[in-house]
Amino acid sequence: MRRTVCLTIWIVVVLIIITTAYRVTHASVSALPDPGPVEKSLAMKAKDWYIGRAARAQLPLQPAKDADSISKGEALFGMECVSCHGQDGHSPTAIGRSMYPRVLDLGSAEVQEMSDHELFWVVKNGIRLSGMPGFAHINSDEEIWHLAHFVRSLGRQAKR
Repeated sequence: MRRTVCLTIWIVVVLIIITTAYRVTHASVSALPDPGPVEKSLAMKAKDWYIGRAARAQLPLQPAKDADSISKGEALFGMECVSCHGQDGHSPTAIGRSMYPRVLDLGSAEVQEMSDHELFWVVKNGIRLSGMPGFAHINSDEEIWHLAHFVRSLGRQAKR
């Protein structure tokens, strides 16, 4: 009986090793195909958790979220973000559609469900290995808040 259990465990371990070796040696790092549902789900959950945790740190005070701030953010967006996110923030360019992960529609629920602090954090720090650069060395905190306010306004535009 004990020998059968040991043999079964040994067979399962060998099968796991063979399966893992096969998957590793046949995996592709190409950014061309869309990710599968498991990969996308795990990556998004990890990203959301990390951003949520990082955005809880004390952030600089934001300016008033008014038409002037949104207008300033739109001007900055036109200079820094359109090459990937598209002119309207809803239609990624060919570059944005070719990135891995794909560039998001900034009016989408996925983006608009983020808190203002999370939006600020992403614009300021970027997201490593995603193509999203951080703008902390380019823009002031106030300008980054303006960009975050503009991104927030894109969700309201999508609902019209």
